[in-house]
Amino acid sequence: MYKMSVPIIQGGMGVGISMGNLAGAVAAEGGMGVISTANIGFREKDFWSNPQEANCRALEKEIRRAREISDGKGLIAVNAMVATKNFAEMVKVAVKSGIDAVISGAGLPLNLPDLVDDKTLIAPIVSGKRAASLLMRTWKSKHGRSPDFLVVEGSKAGGHLGFKKEELLEGRESKLEDIISDVTSVAMGISVFGAGGIFNSEDIKDIKDRGAVGAQIATRFIATKECDASQGYKDRILSAKSEDVKIITSPVGMPGRALNSPLIKRISKQLRIAPKRCIDCIITCNPGTTPYCINAALIAGFHGDWENGLFFAGSNVGRINEMTTVKDLIKELDR
Repeated sequence: MYKMSVPIIQGGMGVGISMGNLAGAVAAEGGMGVISTANIGFREKDFWSNPQEANCRALEKEIRRAREISDGKGLIAVNAMVATKNFAEMVKVAVKSGIDAVISGAGLPLNLPDLVDDKTLIAPIVSGKRAASLLMRTWKSKHGRSPDFLVVEGSKAGGHLGFKKEELLEGRESKLEDIISDVTSVAMGISVFGAGGIFNSEDIKDIKDRGAVGAQIATRFIATKECDASQGYKDRILSAKSEDVKIITSPVGMPGRALNSPLIKRISKQLRIAPKRCIDCIITCNPGTTPYCINAALIAGFHGDWENGLFFAGSNVGRINEMTTVKDLIKELDR
């Protein structure tokens, strides 16, 4: 893909884990740096009173920051979740700010082509051939456009997952390599990036052998100096063991993979933690019944609050045990 000199997409991580600093650093090394739009304005003074304006303002700032850091190299993208109520507005703000690409998951972004201009690359995150085919048909028939690339995410990813919880718990989900083969068979030449559990250059070679052109990687980028997360979050990633990872049910309505923090342990015991305040950010979330506020939990995680935070992480988090830089990590992954 033009301007990418290395076939690596840094996966979007919210709230606040991948913003302008990390995305810009990845792009500066020739990859695609991705800013998560999820409640990106959480550090703005008026976030709780005026979340929409705060989010729009912060997104513009972070895109500018990423551009400055990247110095014209690589690509800058946003990851926008379909499950968020401000999905369309965040995409429009990103496009107006000159974003190179929009990657979208946590639902099927059927209307994404309507929200962008012809210059903006668009890509859905899919977890199987069926979703890929549906999106490709819908975009072509209703919008006259095809995805510029596809992100095919397997079951070992951190964060929200496009699989049934029962499949994940029982190990019945398909392997990433097999999903990539299935999707490339219907992709009609569209570039495919594999995601979920990709840890090193050997993993990237394996998915390339099955038809992918590159990889989307997220969790490994948390343990970099340039990652926007607090050192407290990074320390939790560095100290985590493989047995610390748990499949959870998110208020978004999807299963997810996260560290088994005290918050998750309380929730697993059916102890509801009622939201203290609500900014009405998730389509599927009912503040009167939700087991916890995912926004508040992710913000607490960003700050390294182990007791109250939600710490999304991929299945290989136990293999990460030292800090590095984006430059050194990409050099390691692209050899």
